[in-house]
Amino acid sequence: MGHVSRTFERIPPGNLTYEDYLGLPDDGRRYEILDGELAVSPAPRPRHQGVSMNLAAILHGHVRERGLGLVYHAPIDVILAGDSVVQPDLVFVASGRESIITERAIEGPPDLAVEILSPESDRRDRVAKAELYARHGVRHYWIVDPVARILETYELEGKVYRPVAMHEGTTRIRTAPFPDLEIDLGRVWV
Repeated sequence: MGHVSRTFERIPPGNLTYEDYLGLPDDGRRYEILDGELAVSPAPRPRHQGVSMNLAAILHGHVRERGLGLVYHAPIDVILAGDSVVQPDLVFVASGRESIITERAIEGPPDLAVEILSPESDRRDRVAKAELYARHGVRHYWIVDPVARILETYELEGKVYRPVAMHEGTTRIRTAPFPDLEIDLGRVWV
């Protein structure tokens, strides 16, 4: 962390931009800029990655088979504003909205952002990132707790998220972004 603080010590907090983000080191950490503030996380843990891959495979297969859009998994930059660059664990961009996908990033709000909790990210994902995603118009937000085996779904209502459902264990679920997909949560957990 010392390297990052030395690199950015002359930039006042809250003033980081996408250009600053491009200068961050490639050291295995996950860097994001939330409303101009630097957020740093260690590389995801094995359980986190397993859940991410399982959920990505389920969503990708469904979306691709039906031509519904595109699913991406981290690391991928999502530029919500000049001072807000995030890397959700999973992202869905619906068909007809592909113009937000450029050579450098997803530039604008995806239709779904999925964050898989880790001890280091729990508060950030539930508060700061949820507020940021809502403010920038991400229509659907899922929070996945791989330890408790819970998938929470939220839908945008105005500029805030409304909780839709909390799914636990190995149940089968359907969600608003993918009404024709029945997700077997037993296939998601590691």
